[in-house]
Amino acid sequence: MAILADIRDKVARNPIFRFLVKIFSSKIVLFSMFFCVVFFSTITTFSPEKYELDVGQKSPVDFKAPRDLEDRIATERLTKKAIESVEPRERIDPTIQIDIKKRIERFFGNLYEIRESQELAHEEKLNQLKEINELNLDDEEMMLVLNASDKELKSAESYIYEIVLQVMSTGIKAEELEKERGNITNYFMGLKEFSEDMRLLGINIVNSSIRPNRFLDIETTQQKRDEAAKGVEKVIVRRGSMIIGAGDVITEDKLQLLKDAGLVKEDGKKDVSLYLGVGLFVATIEILLVAYIYVFNRNLLESTSKLYLLLLIFLSIYLISKTLYGISSYMVPVATAAMLLSILIEARLAIVVNLAMAIFITVMTGNNIDFMISALVGGTVGAFCMTHSHQRTNIFLSGLAVSLCNAIIILGMGFIDKAELSTLAMESLIGVLNGIFCAILTIGSLPLWESAFGILTPFKLLELSNPNHPVLKKLLLEAPGTYHHSVIVGNLSEAAADAIGANGLFARVSAYYHDIGKLKRPYFFKENQLTNENPHEKLSASLSTLIITSHVKDGVEIARSYKIPREIIDIIEEHHGTTLVKYFYHKALNNDDNEIEIEESSYRYDGIKPQTKEAAIVMLADSVEAAVRSMSEHSSEKIKNLIHKIIEDKLKDQQLDECDLTLKDIEKIANAFSTVLMGIFHERIEYPDLNPKPVEATK
Repeated sequence: MAILADIRDKVARNPIFRFLVKIFSSKIVLFSMFFCVVFFSTITTFSPEKYELDVGQKSPVDFKAPRDLEDRIATERLTKKAIESVEPRERIDPTIQIDIKKRIERFFGNLYEIRESQELAHEEKLNQLKEINELNLDDEEMMLVLNASDKELKSAESYIYEIVLQVMSTGIKAEELEKERGNITNYFMGLKEFSEDMRLLGINIVNSSIRPNRFLDIETTQQKRDEAAKGVEKVIVRRGSMIIGAGDVITEDKLQLLKDAGLVKEDGKKDVSLYLGVGLFVATIEILLVAYIYVFNRNLLESTSKLYLLLLIFLSIYLISKTLYGISSYMVPVATAAMLLSILIEARLAIVVNLAMAIFITVMTGNNIDFMISALVGGTVGAFCMTHSHQRTNIFLSGLAVSLCNAIIILGMGFIDKAELSTLAMESLIGVLNGIFCAILTIGSLPLWESAFGILTPFKLLELSNPNHPVLKKLLLEAPGTYHHSVIVGNLSEAAADAIGANGLFARVSAYYHDIGKLKRPYFFKENQLTNENPHEKLSASLSTLIITSHVKDGVEIARSYKIPREIIDIIEEHHGTTLVKYFYHKALNNDDNEIEIEESSYRYDGIKPQTKEAAIVMLADSVEAAVRSMSEHSSEKIKNLIHKIIEDKLKDQQLDECDLTLKDIEKIANAFSTVLMGIFHERIEYPDLNPKPVEATK
């Protein structure tokens, strides 16, 4: 046990373990917050304020259905009525009729054999007939059948078969047996071609033979009753419909409806199924969202701030939507979340989050499918329209696109449902206003999200690129050469970034700020020296190197003081990497006064190598612009050769090892640089001197 405790303590003190625990714990808190807010928000919708109510009591307030409810008592009443309306099903047992016929046939068959026997005396015939008397005839009746003529006997037998067939084919119930016997008696008594004794014989044979053969078919009857019960439509009280008005007497069926709606206090009774259902539903959607992020946006899981941004945007719009749904379902600003997330994080994620939110609000508000379709289409359009958007006016245009789609969907669904035109016109107008409202909400809240979470959006980049920004204005006034250099580097960087599919706007704006550290000592940099005097001529190579390389650290400090975004500060730190300050390094090597060994590392920038494509592009553009400007002849061939030489030097110096540029990207970057520089340093025609001849004034 002591060994295990020691291992546990060592693991707990491990910084990596503590870091993982911290990260994991923060994710757990975030996901728990999401679950709890959505769960309890949904539960409050399905579980409104409860009252102590009883049958016979007057309703204290108007009660409306918080969701679609089944009136179970009314449904049971209709079901019972439907079951009672089903006639009992009967079945006829054909085997009884067959058995009766066979008995009669056997009797008459034996009778004819005995009658035709010449060997038997009359007394013996009578005795044999008694032994086979299946029809229970008395002695007089047996004497009658022995002595009757063949014609009369066969005619009587034929009638007996016919009557048995007619009676038994239609079926006889037990309670109808006596009535049928009476009908048979009346029928036989009406046959005048027979003697009275023969008629009585027929009556006795038929009435003693027939038996009930029509019975209640319990299985079929129950099946028909079940079918009738299933065919009864449930009595549904629609969401928002009045259950009972204030002051009305509460009946048993109304009380049951109020209980089903969760409006009645019941001691010790919790709606476990509701809590379980909502919990499973919310957990499933959350797991799917996290799974999508893990598979397609895994880097987002590494940014806790962006996860909290996602959480806050989702919950804010979700709660606002819950409030506005009471006004109109089409007023819910679901598209706002999609537009914000498309700008701040990523468009595909915005579409998935919009889907989740539409599902949540649809379930929470009574499964309004028309609303769900409108929310899905409007949010998707909003996310699409904000992709690669660089102007805040585009947000308003996106809102108009959402308005148009809302109106089209509302009209389409209304025509399908054959809704009234006045209702359609009003709902379409609300859908149009919804898109505008989403745009206003997005424009108004975007600066808040940008500043609170430090998100660098295209709109923020455009603000930073404004020449009136304090840093850029200061750079223009105090270091005009550096400002001009930065503008050209920005143009080069944007063209190269666009060529390889990187963020061109980010590269351009970062280039504007990459040399702001030169503001601290502007005249120590050649582009800002307005005279031929160079202060470095009076300094040692090592001191000059220290001044030159310090502009990176100075730039970071200045950027932080002006609250420049972290991403641009990273470019400032990385735009020189660990490159060698070649001019002063060679100056030091060629200085005969040096008595100590010159170390190359002392003449390198103490920075970070470029970590992104944009940082690498700014590094290359910075070096290329400075080198090309120093050329005496700006021919196309020489510019291209110089560009490739500079890029090759950076590759050999391993400055591009930590970014994900490919050789194909580098070739595209070189071509983009060449195109831009040739546009700047193109050949110009030499304008001739104008020597106008003196014009003699006319009098």
